[in-house]
Amino acid sequence: MEITYIHEPTDLQCGQAVLAMLAGTTVDEIITFLDNERETTLKEMKKAAAHYGLVMSPHRIEVRDRAELPETCILSLETPRCWHWSLYCRGVFYDPEHGVMDNFPEANRKYYWEIKRNER
Repeated sequence: MEITYIHEPTDLQCGQAVLAMLAGTTVDEIITFLDNERETTLKEMKKAAAHYGLVMSPHRIEVRDRAELPETCILSLETPRCWHWSLYCRGVFYDPEHGVMDNFPEANRKYYWEIKRNER
């Protein structure tokens, strides 16, 4: 999966930015598809992933160390400010707020859902 980094247009659009990076599209297209320009729910993340040919694992998995992460996953992070969506792919963190990083953004609790391409 090839990822092009996208910075979240507003503080409330981290989910849309993560989905846009995964789908290879724009945040505006994700906003239009979801009809939501604010915080995204897990249900919306799964709906958009499926629409763009991606499969999200059914359950979140708690993670403490980056070595535990699968090749590609959506992250849900409890940051000091709020819950936040982020993206991990092939050893790189693509965080819509903090940029491209080598490790997790600061977070108290971390969860992931593995992402794979739908192989129909």
